[in-house]
Amino acid sequence: MATENIETKLASDYEVIRRREYELISQMLDVLPKVDNLGEDRLGHMRDALFHADHPFLIVLVGPFSSGKSSILNAILGEPDLLPIGPVPTTDRISILRWGEQVQRMSSGGEVDTVFYPSPLLEKVSLVDTPGLESVFQKHEGITRRFLHRADVVLMVMLATQAMTARNLEYLQTLKEYGKKVILVINQADLLTTEEAESVREYVQEQSQSRLGFKPDIWLVSAKQAMAARRNGELDKQAWKASGLSRIEEYVDDQLNDVARLRQKLQTPLQIAQNVNQSALSAVRTNQSALDQYQGIASNIDQQLGAQKREQEKIIRDINTEISDQFGAAAMRGSEAIQDIFRFSNAFRSIRGGILELIGLSGLIRRGSKSNTQLAFERRKAFEPVTELPNVVDKLGPRLEGKDLQDIDDLVKYARREIDALPQSIRGKVIGNVQPPLQYDRTGLQEVRPALEMIENEARQVETERLEQTLRNSMLYLATFELLLVIFGVVLLAGGANLLPPDQRQSAWLILLFLLGLGVLGLLYMPLRGRLLESAYTNRMLKLQSRYIEILTRAADKQVEYGLRLRRDATLPLMRLIEAQTQIQTEQLSKLQAIEQEMVSIESALTSLGKKRLPGLRG
Repeated sequence: MATENIETKLASDYEVIRRREYELISQMLDVLPKVDNLGEDRLGHMRDALFHADHPFLIVLVGPFSSGKSSILNAILGEPDLLPIGPVPTTDRISILRWGEQVQRMSSGGEVDTVFYPSPLLEKVSLVDTPGLESVFQKHEGITRRFLHRADVVLMVMLATQAMTARNLEYLQTLKEYGKKVILVINQADLLTTEEAESVREYVQEQSQSRLGFKPDIWLVSAKQAMAARRNGELDKQAWKASGLSRIEEYVDDQLNDVARLRQKLQTPLQIAQNVNQSALSAVRTNQSALDQYQGIASNIDQQLGAQKREQEKIIRDINTEISDQFGAAAMRGSEAIQDIFRFSNAFRSIRGGILELIGLSGLIRRGSKSNTQLAFERRKAFEPVTELPNVVDKLGPRLEGKDLQDIDDLVKYARREIDALPQSIRGKVIGNVQPPLQYDRTGLQEVRPALEMIENEARQVETERLEQTLRNSMLYLATFELLLVIFGVVLLAGGANLLPPDQRQSAWLILLFLLGLGVLGLLYMPLRGRLLESAYTNRMLKLQSRYIEILTRAADKQVEYGLRLRRDATLPLMRLIEAQTQIQTEQLSKLQAIEQEMVSIESALTSLGKKRLPGLRG
């Protein structure tokens, strides 16, 4: 009972590790096809490893057609019609017999069928029936040979009446070269007497020893007797043992109770997976080294885009500086015009103009002629700088566009060179074409022209009208003030002074002198008023300049962003490839490293397989 428990525990631990290996290899088969520069043979190795991990134990039957391979399998599973049999080749595909709850045949669409059958033996082992090895069926031979490297043990079946023919010796030599455990199964032993059976055994052993240099295990069996032992749903154990096929069941049980054999069985797919995983990790790291170069390309393009943006921003700053110079020149010339209008030497003319305003004649005089302010601004050509603003602004669009198109052309050439230098495996993943834009949109800067023109008109017209009105009011105030002083002085001189007592007449003259001083001070009103207007005019021009530059800069910034977008779009296929490859390589490395850690864990469990554990200890 204790032995049975140990064997059950061994089988259970074996199955857990086998399932972990199967899941691990399945994960690898999901990752490996996406790893660049990993040989196709590595995928083939992993498929073999998956096959090993998916089958607890694998026995492959080979031999000439009609040697009884299918009959032996039908007999050992107790189902006479499970596999087709006949005097001519009936097996043109490999058939893998596996355990299943019900009988079912599934075709892979290739060269292998899987037959599921509810036999207790198939819970321990998978059996493989192969096409015949005759040279006339080269296709069958090729299929079989490609399958042999997956076998844990090979049963070479031959008829007792045709044992160790020259052709069979060739087959046995081939199997020996595969390095597989080969057992010779001589079928139709029921046709031989005991002496004849022993003679056949000795002959086969001698031929193997002399011709191939080794003595294989030799089982004499009878598929016919084995099938007869299973008739009517009952197993005649004595007849079954006499058929020789009981040796297969005994061999399987012996192998599956051998810890070293089980460990080796599990070690095979794990070792394959470890080797392939190391190759994949090496390939990914090599790809990442190459990717560092690609990322350098992306970094170079980003740096170029940054430098090109700074150059475009400098173009905008240069234009804004020219605009500031134009507004500055307009402000300076306007200030000079205001100085001309309000200078001290024009005081008496201003008084005269003020008197004309008082008596209502100034309107008649101005009718049909330009105002003093307009004339002064025209003499100083104060609005010429403002008139030049559209010419300055018009330089911005062509400069930005020319720089955009030239930079895009340079980037396209650079990106195409780098793509051409990529390995073909990477170059083939580029989606889209690296090319300059088919058209260029200039509307961003064109749409702000009306807003800029409004500011230009405001700088030319509103200021002169306001200044003219201020000038007329100032002249009116000055004329009124001076006239009042004159009237008061005349009244004082005309009679007021003579009416005063002699001792107070001196005070009257002092009052006249005071009035005269006030009159002179009044003449200073115009220059002072002019200074205030100069300052206000300059501040107004600065505000207009700020609005003008702000509107233009916003539009120019949008144009710059548009140009940068065109640059990015032109190089997008390359940049997108680099980004995608970076993400893929990072994910692949992460998955392969996680797989490597799981391999270490499985190997530790494999080392502990079948070892006794002390009570109270885990591991």
